[in-house]
Amino acid sequence: MHGEYKVPGGKLVVVDLEVEDGLIRDFRLAGDFFLEPDTALDAINAAVEGMPVEADSATIAAAVRAALPDGAQLLGFSPEAVGTAVRRALVTAPGWSDFDWEVVHEKAVSPRMNLALDEVLTARVGEGRRRPTLRIWEWDESAVVIGSFQSYRNEVDPDGAVKHGFDVVRRISGGGAMMMAAGQIITYSLYVPASLVQGMTFADSYAFLDDWVLQALRSLGIEATYQPLNDIASPTGKIGGAAQKRLANGGVLHHATISYDIDGQMMTEVLRIGREKLSDKGTTSAAKRVDPLRTQTGMERSEIIERFKSTFRALTGAEDGAISDDEYAAAEQLVQSKFATDAWLHRVP
Repeated sequence: MHGEYKVPGGKLVVVDLEVEDGLIRDFRLAGDFFLEPDTALDAINAAVEGMPVEADSATIAAAVRAALPDGAQLLGFSPEAVGTAVRRALVTAPGWSDFDWEVVHEKAVSPRMNLALDEVLTARVGEGRRRPTLRIWEWDESAVVIGSFQSYRNEVDPDGAVKHGFDVVRRISGGGAMMMAAGQIITYSLYVPASLVQGMTFADSYAFLDDWVLQALRSLGIEATYQPLNDIASPTGKIGGAAQKRLANGGVLHHATISYDIDGQMMTEVLRIGREKLSDKGTTSAAKRVDPLRTQTGMERSEIIERFKSTFRALTGAEDGAISDDEYAAAEQLVQSKFATDAWLHRVP
């Protein structure tokens, strides 16, 4: 069996192994990482040899860490990366290039329609009725998008939202509120089959699914890094954040919002949580906590989006695609039955 795991921002970890009587045998680690001393490679191989095939990635990582000689240096990978590669080998998990991808970037729609499209397209991928897809959002009005489990009254100032023209909507994924001011953010969604992240911990899947956008940002001269659990950052501040939802049918939604520009004062008037976090720092600190792309690059939002799309195409071989009339119709139905209802918006008061 053969497994590979590219560490986000790091090196490729490759494992080959056999299974005999429920145990891992003939285990061999390889990759383009750096490891000192040389004998540490034998120690890692010996640590995994004979482990039960049911061992999860955390158990494998612990065994590898315990076996390392004093002073061992692992550069570009970690014991956790070895555990992930082993699990991916045991479940024969595919990689990015094993799927037929498409990129969708279409007309502006309402925030509610964007959220409904996320649910519909994730379900279609899980059912095998749509290819794995990267979709770039466009929207026709500003909105605050709160996480599935957030309290409406704790997160949003209704008066501030009305004053600044923000609709308030709730998404199906967890995480924090996104303030989607018109023209000030870039949001994308990945709709993927669960097999793509099989063998990874939930946390590792965040880093894995955001690695392509880190490469795109670095190509723009931004020193972008992944900050667990779900942030994308540069040395001078946060750039964006991601969230996930996994459907029972095997579809995985991973979406992220990247800051292109920011109005710190407006943020504190619309979001209650932002006001509380910054109450002892002054309202101008809102802008300092975020490092928007416009400031860093001087590029137009449309130019950055094109770089995102071209980077993704180069890494995956994706083709340009489209949302079907049937998918739009299913999303519109979901808007009416779910995303536009008070019951959904206030399900956590």
